Amino acid sequence: MATIFWDADGILLIDYLQQNTKIPGQYCANLIRQLHDSVKQKRRGKLRRGLLLLHDNAPVHKSRLSLAVIQEWGFQLINHPAYSPDLAPSDYFLFGDLKQSLRGTRFGDDHELQSAVEEHFESHDKTNFLNGLKNLKVRCEKYTEVDGCYV
Repeated sequence: MATIFWDADGILLIDYLQQNTKIPGQYCANLIRQLHDSVKQKRRGKLRRGLLLLHDNAPVHKSRLSLAVIQEWGFQLINHPAYSPDLAPSDYFLFGDLKQSLRGTRFGDDHELQSAVEEHFESHDKTNFLNGLKNLKVRCEKYTEVDGCYV
């Protein structure tokens, strides 16, 4: 499983979890710490302005430990409406394109797959990621217009 954090300028962090591994709250908390460090390195100055974090309602994301670390590191959490996969940009934007790119390819091991994933995202320019977030804005506006019904 790959956990990918990204913004309008591109990929911030990719973390790969081994197969058949459970995702405890501590794992999610460690990812938030890594994300903070990655933003500090890759997006100088953005931490001072504050960062918004959007992720789904998975139990591990809502664990007390995860929420405490999000608050500790100064991220502002954007609430994700329940049962709204159409508002998860990684699902409708990021992973769909990745799956299309990797379809039909056989990999010798996990490292080859990880390299292919990273090469895929490195091949995209900044406007691609910005467009994904603009699409989120349009989807959120539609969601608001229909009072939260599925779009």
